[in-house]
Amino acid sequence: MRGVRVYLLLAGAAFRAEFQYRGNLFINIIGGLFYQGVGLAFIWAVLDRFGEVGGWGLSEIAFLYGLRLTAHGLWLVPGHQLIHVDEVLVEGEYDRYLIRPVSPLIQLLTRRLRLSALGDLVGGFVLLAFASAQAPVDWSPGAVGFLLLAVVGGALVEGSLQLAASGLAFRMKKVTPIKFAIDMIFSDFGNYPLKIFGSAAGFGLTFVFPLAFVAYLPATVLLDREEELAVPAWLGWGAPVVGVLLMYAAYRFWVHQSRHYESSGH
Repeated sequence: MRGVRVYLLLAGAAFRAEFQYRGNLFINIIGGLFYQGVGLAFIWAVLDRFGEVGGWGLSEIAFLYGLRLTAHGLWLVPGHQLIHVDEVLVEGEYDRYLIRPVSPLIQLLTRRLRLSALGDLVGGFVLLAFASAQAPVDWSPGAVGFLLLAVVGGALVEGSLQLAASGLAFRMKKVTPIKFAIDMIFSDFGNYPLKIFGSAAGFGLTFVFPLAFVAYLPATVLLDREEELAVPAWLGWGAPVVGVLLMYAAYRFWVHQSRHYESSGH
């Protein structure tokens, strides 16, 4: 709980610093919304031409897209600074973290708060809210609760992979290509039903690279499409738990790798 309080205090200070430049912040958020809108427009054009993708119609694809994007934004807003872990280690900034009575990871996450990532979160939330009204989902209280848990779980899945990749920087120094590759896989494959990629790719994107647990599996069970799954339906309902487990494992990996930190001497 102390760590949570410290994080909130430091994040609040970073937020106030970022909010001083309101014009730049507004432009960045609009840019993020526009970028995600282009991706959605591409999917709409494909569906307008072919009618459906893998048996999924426009409302279902939009629901899947919105779920994936909301989870992405939810991890990106607090975790954006993981992108800069290379420079923090190479330039010796991490040295300062080690002499302060606060977790080095918390200091890294709050060194700056990139509110431009709110564009992804806001865009995903708006799309998810709109698609939820159109998608064929029986919105019982249980379904609403599961949707909220699925968003958090999806954010934890994506965040855990980025945190684990960041932990490799203590040994490899440069992990930016790995992190961009992770982000690209989520962006390129996460907005479509995995069945269209074939059984081998579907297996790999479920059990090797856990993309399916972010949006595809939760969306499939909410849309009552479990019959198309190549895995038991309970994996879809258990997707939020998978996110928690992966984040815990990634944090332990980060802590273990951080013991190998060697100062650059700057």
